[in-house]
Amino acid sequence: MRLRISPAPVIPLSMERTSEASPATERHYSVSELAATWNLSPDTIRKLFEYESGVVVIGDETRKFSRRKYITLRIPESVALRVHRRLSRV
Repeated sequence: MRLRISPAPVIPLSMERTSEASPATERHYSVSELAATWNLSPDTIRKLFEYESGVVVIGDETRKFSRRKYITLRIPESVALRVHRRLSRV
């Protein structure tokens, strides 16, 4: 008996995103991408988003023998917009 697995459906890039989109499927920015877009240093972006709710943190935050914690941040578009609105003057 052979098990047949169908491939995942392909979603066209031309489809518009809706506000009901899952956070897992929305655009995620790296620290360097957002730093270039906002014309800030990567360290500033990292400090702004490291403890922000909704940011994906990959890596070990509690290192015993190293001074630097090696983590990777992926910042969802909705979180970037929320922080931008919060930091903008009205």
